[in-house]
Amino acid sequence: MSTDVAVPAHSPARKLRTGVVVGALGVVFGDIGTSPIYTVQTLFNPGDPHPVPISQANVYGVVSLIFWSVMIIVTLTYVTLVMHADNDGEGGVMALITLVRRLGRRSSPRIISALSALGILGAALFFGDSMITPAISVLSAVEGLKVVDPSLAELIVPITAVIIVGLFAVQRHGTAMVGRFFGPVMIVWFLVIGACGIRGILGHPQILRALSPTYAMEFIVSHFHIAFFALAAVVLSVTGAEALYADMGHFGRKAITWGWLGLVLPALTLNYFGQGALLLGNQSVVNAPFFLLVPSGWELPMMVLATAATVIASQAVITGAYSVASQAAQLGYLPRLRVAHTSASSIGQIYVPWINGMLLVAVLILVFAFRSSAALGYAYGMAVTGTITITTLLFLYIAHVRWRWPLWLVVIGGGALLTVDLMFLAANLTKLVHGAWLPLLIGLVTFTVLITWQRGSMIVTRARDQAEGPLPQFIDEITSRQPPLARIPGTAVFLNRERETAPLSMRANVDHNHVLHERVIILSIVVPPVPRVSDDERITVNDLGNHHDGIYYVSARFGYMERPDVLAALRLVDPAQIGGPIDFGETSYFLSKIELVPGDQPTMAPWRKRMFIATSFMAADSVGYFGLPLGKTVLIGSRIEV
Repeated sequence: MSTDVAVPAHSPARKLRTGVVVGALGVVFGDIGTSPIYTVQTLFNPGDPHPVPISQANVYGVVSLIFWSVMIIVTLTYVTLVMHADNDGEGGVMALITLVRRLGRRSSPRIISALSALGILGAALFFGDSMITPAISVLSAVEGLKVVDPSLAELIVPITAVIIVGLFAVQRHGTAMVGRFFGPVMIVWFLVIGACGIRGILGHPQILRALSPTYAMEFIVSHFHIAFFALAAVVLSVTGAEALYADMGHFGRKAITWGWLGLVLPALTLNYFGQGALLLGNQSVVNAPFFLLVPSGWELPMMVLATAATVIASQAVITGAYSVASQAAQLGYLPRLRVAHTSASSIGQIYVPWINGMLLVAVLILVFAFRSSAALGYAYGMAVTGTITITTLLFLYIAHVRWRWPLWLVVIGGGALLTVDLMFLAANLTKLVHGAWLPLLIGLVTFTVLITWQRGSMIVTRARDQAEGPLPQFIDEITSRQPPLARIPGTAVFLNRERETAPLSMRANVDHNHVLHERVIILSIVVPPVPRVSDDERITVNDLGNHHDGIYYVSARFGYMERPDVLAALRLVDPAQIGGPIDFGETSYFLSKIELVPGDQPTMAPWRKRMFIATSFMAADSVGYFGLPLGKTVLIGSRIEV
């Protein structure tokens, strides 16, 4: 096994600090940490089409199955294995896609394309997860009202809707101001649910026998017709596993590992076993075993704490959706999105207005359509199992091709992990008519949008290449004109996609105004498949073979986790390489604005052309996106058929 597995060469070193672990507890574990609220309840829910009958053997089997599912999927697959596959410290399915792309010559292009597409499907399913998590989490917490006072049941949906609207309304302010409180709240949450679990276990300590995997195996083998369908709800215990990996770049692998092993895993285990013990003593608690673990009189404070925890869980997955959308745009699967960085000190704290509005509408629709956490349970499981299976598959391929893991180890060990994942996936497919179709539909629609944008962008790029023409030829034409072009004072910055072609805005300016600034900078923004680029590696300057014509090409590199800032990049340019310092007060900026229209060429199906053009309206204003001064920027339009 390669030593890269233990300490990948490209991983940034991090010191483990208590504050980092506390921060990880507040952001990373919110989703998986609130799973006990609804997992056991969903499994034994009498209203479910395939409820698990309550008996001692079944309770032992279910609790054991939950525990070992968490151990295999979260502790082994994610914490022990997958989190070693980082892209310069960043994790998540988008990081896996970039790692697969980097394999390049080592693999067949068809395999790389297929795996990349599979990864994009995983990212698309994550958007479904981002819609369902706030709905099911907040609903499950507010459902504690039924325990406090059954007559309040009718208020559950309206209260949930108000909380969700408030949650999305504050997103624009970011989490920097309240982020420091998330960790302590979640620490209290895990300590409380662990203590409640101990209270339940003390009533029936024999439940601890379920720590043995034999009970899980016996439940599966002896009651396969029940256990198979139960897997669709057991998977709810591992929701949020992807968040551990996706947020690795914010906190580091060590902080997440210590937080998981030191507090989260023990607290979850105690609570699940406590709920199982409670069911052994009293089957009537099946409708709310989590809240009925709480001592009498403490139900309302527990509901308030659970609501706070689920809001934090929702906050984490919403922020994750922003990150995935931003990375997808940087990698060419979405148009440029308006991204607001809400914290100067916390990496990854961003706000994407378009995604925020879309998620708010989707979450409210889910709340009013399903009206209970149990009804949403199987819809939730489909999104989770799909993402987990894709993540495992991509990781195994990277481990074999990049890290040179022996094929026998990948086939045997990886096959065992994939078997577990595929069993969960198959079980959730049986729930298609009960809600599992929803995340599949969301995932497929999102996947189609992402792939269509990538395909349409390639078509537009080819059309632009033809319209722009080669840059060296264009420069030769304008520098050899007779009479020469008039040169006006100042600097003109023309943003362009690459070095090979001439900017459309520059062509239009020369053709229509017949002038050229004394100094011309053709600037391209390059996004390599890395999260961030240091300032000393950001800028490359080329005089295009002529030291005296005043035309320079500048390449500015920004990682896919960064927001391109043209002015900041230009300030890093060495004045000696461009004939002197830039006077930003005398600098003008030129952008090419492309109008997309459907053409007659069979480049894509008509419906995909319409989808591509519709998706283009998501694009952020280019001036704001690149950080350009509005009063000094000129937009020059062109029309391209797709």
